[in-house]
Amino acid sequence: MIRKESSNKSRLIRHKRVRKNISGTASMPRLNVFRSNSQIYAQVIDDENGVTLVSSSSRALKLTNGGNVEAAQAVGKDIALKCKKAKINKVVFDRGGYLYHGRVSALADAAREAGLEI
Repeated sequence: MIRKESSNKSRLIRHKRVRKNISGTASMPRLNVFRSNSQIYAQVIDDENGVTLVSSSSRALKLTNGGNVEAAQAVGKDIALKCKKAKINKVVFDRGGYLYHGRVSALADAAREAGLEI
């Protein structure tokens, strides 16, 4: 009998595999993305000190529908503006085990367009 793993468990395994190679430093922190069915969240993290430098989410922006591409674009722009205020220009993108597609890529593209170097 083959046991099927849950999709979130598979995502966590992929995230651990990606995180072996990606780490955020003070000079180049990590932009982490988490998405649920109804919201999307982004954090800029300094892994050396274990500190979240900047964060944004569709909940914090009080968007009516936080689970779509437009919300992801708004969060991407917001996180880029907050990074500029915190004098962060370059980040390492951590897709969190998700495919680089849809809301995840929309967030990254919007952050790039707003001036963040990924």
